[in-house]
Amino acid sequence: MEKPTQIAGIKITPKRKIIDDRGGIFHMLRKDDPEFEKFGEIYFSKIHPGAIKAWHHHSLMSLNYLVVVGSIQLGLWDGRKNSPTFGQAQTIYLDEQVGQLVTVPPGVWNGFKGLGCSSSIVANCATDPHTAEEITRKPYNDPSFGYDWSLKHG
Repeated sequence: MEKPTQIAGIKITPKRKIIDDRGGIFHMLRKDDPEFEKFGEIYFSKIHPGAIKAWHHHSLMSLNYLVVVGSIQLGLWDGRKNSPTFGQAQTIYLDEQVGQLVTVPPGVWNGFKGLGCSSSIVANCATDPHTAEEITRKPYNDPSFGYDWSLKHG
């Protein structure tokens, strides 16, 4: 079986969860974490099951995604011409049960699809405040990506 692509610069970091009979605490990012660069803004994106929010990339900011509620399929495509993985795609499945932070560097196209039976909430702690000038968008079904949004089994 072919090994899945790991796009250069993508970091997947397990995050600690503390659960007790009252609920839980889900760690995302601390300023002393090795993957922390700087703080720009944090926001939460709600996505409904089967909906796709893609594609976009940032020219300056890095993104730090963590699923707070539900589960998603995170699609990535390396659009950096000087990258050793230029033109390659990667799929990461993120779920609230398995706390993982995914760091996406500038120039990597990304988007996500809501999975499961109810809406999901994705937190993004970005390194810079959002500005319209540094984001580029394309439709989720743009053929230049050659990305398949259907679920992979196996």
